Parts: sequence; structure tokens; C-alpha cells
Amino acid sequence: MVNLTALKTQFIQAYGSDESGIQVFHAPGRVNLIGEHTDYNGGSVFPAALTFGTTLLLSARADRKLAFASTNFPLTREVDIEGIAFNEADDWTNYPKGIVWELAQRGIELSQGYNMLYHGEIPNGAGLSSSASIEVVTAFALLTLEGKSIDTVQIAQWSQHAENQFVGVNCGIMDQFAVANGVKDHAILLDCDTLKYELVPFQSGEYKLVIGNTNKRRGLVDSKYNERRAQCEQAVQHLQQAFPELTLLGQLTLEQFNANAYLIQDETVRRRARHVVEEIDRVAQSMVVLNNNDLDSFGKLMNASHDSLRDLYEVTGIELDTMVAAARQVPGVLGSRMTGAGFGGCTVSLVHEASIERFIANVGNVYEKATGLVPAFYVCDIGDGVHQVKEEV
Repeated sequence: MVNLTALKTQFIQAYGSDESGIQVFHAPGRVNLIGEHTDYNGGSVFPAALTFGTTLLLSARADRKLAFASTNFPLTREVDIEGIAFNEADDWTNYPKGIVWELAQRGIELSQGYNMLYHGEIPNGAGLSSSASIEVVTAFALLTLEGKSIDTVQIAQWSQHAENQFVGVNCGIMDQFAVANGVKDHAILLDCDTLKYELVPFQSGEYKLVIGNTNKRRGLVDSKYNERRAQCEQAVQHLQQAFPELTLLGQLTLEQFNANAYLIQDETVRRRARHVVEEIDRVAQSMVVLNNNDLDSFGKLMNASHDSLRDLYEVTGIELDTMVAAARQVPGVLGSRMTGAGFGGCTVSLVHEASIERFIANVGNVYEKATGLVPAFYVCDIGDGVHQVKEEV
């Protein structure tokens, strides 16, 4: 629960003035429910917006300066609208600066300066999209206050482009898309190549999503990510013997892959490709079972996803595997898997509400004994995408 009264008090302490001119916006974090390492292979992903994220308070200034402050970090910055440039020393403020830069690239110049205060509930570095949440809420707020048209798919694209080109992080579109376009009690079936998407009901009833943060920093992600992408491209080259037009693994059905997997002579590359094709098939199955409100079957698909990421794609690691194994031992857990790029970060589990306290106690205890790390847990529902806040949230 965000305490808007307290945040407005902090805003006034930082910038002066009174409450009358303060506008409030919110963008959620996101979790990918299933479909991992499928996006860059031309497959679908299945993310959902969370009920916690980034709240932005802002008000207009009389000059042409932008002021950035956060309740999470001591660093503050004040910059000229016309002087927006990336600076490593500016740390987190490069994300909202990138949005101002991106809007200018699109011919949208700000008519005035703004004071901004960000309050993030998303643990930094946990893989729940704190950066995408900052980008999307900034874009939505500035476009709203400037009286521009709002297109949340476009906001997702612009936010991704800003992170790629201004901040220099080569992220995909999934995070920004889920943050901008989430709908309460729905997951998003998203084709990352075409941006075609479908909202799928996620009526969890007496079950809650519990996100487990391993608190293991994800140090290997970049090098291993590049290695996995290269292996997938290698698999495509081998499979082109049977499918000359093939450019991405996601263009194959599971049946086509099974009939031609022998063409991939390197066993490791074959396993990487098998994960991708089977995972894309699991995403398709997930849509069917959730449309039938079959949470038991969805939990089994979550388990199969993690096992494949562990055994075939090899991106889990001892921390994630320990947490998932402990989660599956708790009665009332339908499924548990890693979420995100892997090598640390978070798990997501579907847990009966009556089992949540036991889940947090048992999994936390087993995990800490095995790894020496203290985990954190977040019980959450699926919430709406970016929006203006008109009342206490």
C-alpha cells in the first residue's frame, strides 16, 4: 500500500510549493509467468503486471529544468531540458532522462520543466523490471501533462528504444510491454516480434503468486545470454537443411522439431533448441488451460518450464534450484519456477493462500541453510498497467 500522503509530504520537502499542483502516476513491476528465453527466438511470452511498482509524483516548474529525486536512492539531479545526455555518474536518473531524450527524437518537446519524485517498491536487481517501470511511468506522465495522445503500445516501444539507445542496455520489449499494457487479473500472451497480444484471464481464486527473491546478484547473465543466443542461431543453421526458409526456432512446431532434431549434431546445441521449442509449446498450452480456469495444469506447466531451464537450457544455478525444490515440498503449491533471465533473480510460485505463511517460513529456512543468503518474498496479485492515480493507493 503506497502512502500518498507521506509521499506528497516528501515531495513538498524536496521541492517546496503545496499539494495543489502535484500529479500522481503509477506503473507496475512485472513477472513472466511462463515462456523464458523464447522472446529472442521468435516465440511468445506470458507476462503479467504486478500490483506493486513505481509511483511518480510530479509538478510543473516555471523554468526549463527537470529535477529528479527518489525515495530509494540519495542521488538527485537537476538538468536543462535542452541539455539531456547520458552520464554514467547520473545513475538511475538516466532512465527518465532517456525518456525525455526519446520524446524529443519523436518530435515531442516538453513545453515546461518538471519536478519529479519516484517511489519504487520493486527490489532493484531482482528481475521484476524496475527500470521498465520507471521508463513507462515517466513517458505516460509527461505525455499526459503535455496533453499528447496516449498509446500504451507505443509507450512500450519508445521506452525499450530509450533503454537500448540512450542507456545502452540491449533489453527486449517484454518488460515495457507488460508494464504499459497489463490488465488486472489477466496475463498477456505476447508475440515479441509482431507485438500481437491477447489478454488471458488469470482467475487465481484462493491461490496467490508468491515471488521469491534469491538475493543472488545475477553476475553471469550477459555472457551466458549471448552464448545461449549464439547456440540458438547455430541450431537454426543446422535445421535449415530441412527448412531452408527458417530464421528463428519459434517458426517450428514441436512435431517439426522432433522429426528433425537429429540434424543438430552438437548435443548441447540440440538441448538448447529443444528447450526453446518445448517452452513455446508450453506457453500455448498455458493459454488453453487458463481459459479453462485449470490452475492445476498451469502449475504443472510452470514446473516443467523450470525443469527444462535447469536441465536443457542450464540457466538456473544452485540458488534458484534450491528455492524451487523447497517450494514444491510445501503442501498447497501448484507450481514453482525461475522467472527472468536466470543465474539468480527470482522464482514465482502459485501458492494456496492458507499455505503462504508456511511457504515463506519453510522455503526461507531451507534456502538460507543451503546458500547462506537471506531471501525475500512478495505475495502479489496481477494488477493494471500504467495509469494516473486519482486517489490513495
